[in-house]
Amino acid sequence: MSRRRVTMSDVARRAGVSPTTASFVLAGRRDMRISGDAEERVRQAARELGYRPNLTARGLRTSVTRTIALISDTIATTPFAGEVIHGALDAAGAREHVLFVAETEGDPQTETRLVEGMLDRQVDGFVYAAMYTREVRLPPALHDAKVVLLNCWARDTRAPSVLPDEVNAGRDAARLLLDAGQLGGVHVVGGRHVTRATPEGVWAGVERMRGIEEVFAGAGVRVAGVAECDWQPEDGHREVLRLLDAGAVPRALVCLNDRLALGAYQALQDKGLRVGDDVAVVSFDDSDLAGWLRPGLTSVGLPHYRLGRTAVELLLDDDAGPGVRHVPMPVALRASHGPQ
Repeated sequence: MSRRRVTMSDVARRAGVSPTTASFVLAGRRDMRISGDAEERVRQAARELGYRPNLTARGLRTSVTRTIALISDTIATTPFAGEVIHGALDAAGAREHVLFVAETEGDPQTETRLVEGMLDRQVDGFVYAAMYTREVRLPPALHDAKVVLLNCWARDTRAPSVLPDEVNAGRDAARLLLDAGQLGGVHVVGGRHVTRATPEGVWAGVERMRGIEEVFAGAGVRVAGVAECDWQPEDGHREVLRLLDAGAVPRALVCLNDRLALGAYQALQDKGLRVGDDVAVVSFDDSDLAGWLRPGLTSVGLPHYRLGRTAVELLLDDDAGPGVRHVPMPVALRASHGPQ
């Protein structure tokens, strides 16, 4: 049998005061005269009874429910989810908010139903998230809501966006190779990916390439080749084998994600070349693959936890304005990019 919820009247009765007095004390209000003794009796009664405020009722009075929603396409059922949601939960908890998480699976009708359901529950704001960094169109129901976009952006809104800093990630990858003495023979596997269908490659590939080319150009180093391909292990394996079979032995490979690097490792091994010694390899995402490969793969990681945390902090910041907030991507140094 469920225990009856302790009410304000129960606290007032135990403390020997009126419900109004008990309400004022527990709300921290000072606009009526209440003796110190009465205040202490109310607080003591609340502790003894285990009183918790009815946030739903308070929300109806104040229009503040201390709840927020994270609406995503497919984040909740992917490896991307854990740390993004962890960061969002930590930020919400630090501000004494409850976070609801819902997934649309990319279906517009499901999205409309979920958004309207959250609005019916009077959430204080929304984090609208995408699995792959891309442009989105906000559902009409969110146009008047408080929203922060996570891993996406929209042209038809002034809502702020939180994105991984892919350009600086590309710069960092290029600098790693320059610092390791790689001054030529650098090939990029994955390319700009502009015309490819793989969703993750369209924006991330362009941004990473911008950073890579900028740093190499500044150092007077020309990228020896760019292989445009999808981002799976078989693509990395095929493109690196093609390069080697053509008689070119690269000094370094920049793979635009870790799955490509896995295929590149296998291709180099097939040809008797050693990663880190004969050919340096640098990658992106810092997935579980990076730590398991031998030698360990140097990779610029996606800041999943920090993305989720930053989005919620921004949502709960009353002074946050429009614009993009770029979250730095950390570098995980391992042995694949050459002598340390």
